[in-house]
Amino acid sequence: MTVLNNRISLVALACAFVSPALLAEDSSLTNPAISAVLNGYYQTAERPLAETAEGFGLGETELAMSANIDDMFYGKVTAVVEMHDGETELNLEEAFIQTMAMPAGFSIRGGRFLSDIGYLNNQHLHTDSFTDRPIAYRAFFGGHYFDDGVRLNFVAPTDLYWTLGAEAFKGESMRAADEHGEREFKNVGVYTFYTKIGGDIGDNSSWQAGLSYLRNENGQVTAHEEGDEHEDEAVEEGHDHSHAASYTGKNTYGADVVYKWAPNGNYKYQNLTLSGEYYRVTDFVPSDLHPEDAPSKDYHQGWYLSSVYQFTPSWSAGVRYGEVDTQELHGDHFHGQKLKESEVSLAWHSSHFSTVRFQYTNQKGPNFDGIEDDNVFTIQYIMSLGAHGAHQF
Repeated sequence: MTVLNNRISLVALACAFVSPALLAEDSSLTNPAISAVLNGYYQTAERPLAETAEGFGLGETELAMSANIDDMFYGKVTAVVEMHDGETELNLEEAFIQTMAMPAGFSIRGGRFLSDIGYLNNQHLHTDSFTDRPIAYRAFFGGHYFDDGVRLNFVAPTDLYWTLGAEAFKGESMRAADEHGEREFKNVGVYTFYTKIGGDIGDNSSWQAGLSYLRNENGQVTAHEEGDEHEDEAVEEGHDHSHAASYTGKNTYGADVVYKWAPNGNYKYQNLTLSGEYYRVTDFVPSDLHPEDAPSKDYHQGWYLSSVYQFTPSWSAGVRYGEVDTQELHGDHFHGQKLKESEVSLAWHSSHFSTVRFQYTNQKGPNFDGIEDDNVFTIQYIMSLGAHGAHQF
């Protein structure tokens, strides 16, 4: 708490020295969008690699501020306050600038931001229709992948929406385990490439499909990194709260698709969203591993399918099924492990700014991440305060 208080005090001190005359020069500086998102829950059991834990807890409390810096740049800052093991953690999830006036459909973003790979990753967690991200996201991206880096994006001048982008990141949260601190990691560790295309189907429907590739220069594990002496410790910890990827490799390939329906395109009263994503992570086997110790599969993979139907302005229901199939290194050999999650959610929306969600999850996986098969019940609230920008498609 001392660190958190010091940080808040420094912010307050900085604000006190900002000249009112300077702010008055540009109305966008005097009227930034400022918001907070409150997130709380009660859950009956542990879930592998999840943000939520058993019992009462606080999810990510999000504090955000954004504004046009001038006619050339836009900026945003998003801080996240979390509770973990009785301690308060303050994380900076976004702090970026983005160009607004580049020609020919190009834009550049720099700083810390959410990667644009896949469908869900560029969206904040509080926009989800379920209490946690699918298991594929939790295993391969630490829930949601944000990092320090730069992005070049291009929107093509076509009738269909078509965008292409490339990103370069520091990649610390995507590094393979280094139990003994002996590895030399590359400073720019992650490169991504993606393309997305979409359009309308009549007046009621729209769709989007995407392909993603992530190159992780630090993703290949080293033999004996996760030796047997660490196995019991990993089981006792249950799930990791570091937002780091638990299963890495040099190459990650992804595909995503989403379909949305609403009468006459009006999402206020009724709407349906169908979505799915698939990821395959390859080239994770240590180069010095003996062939007889190699895993039966030379890849990790995971996927999910989701359907969410808002049947009245105040109520929505969703179903989601997801799987992840991974290979975990133990000493000098690999163990395969698989997890299946079936989930049903029911949410009440008093308004666009408030949601109370009830969710049932059935998880099946023989000792996946040290957590047994179980039925998990969760009740969650998400409340937004202040101005909040429109959500992604």
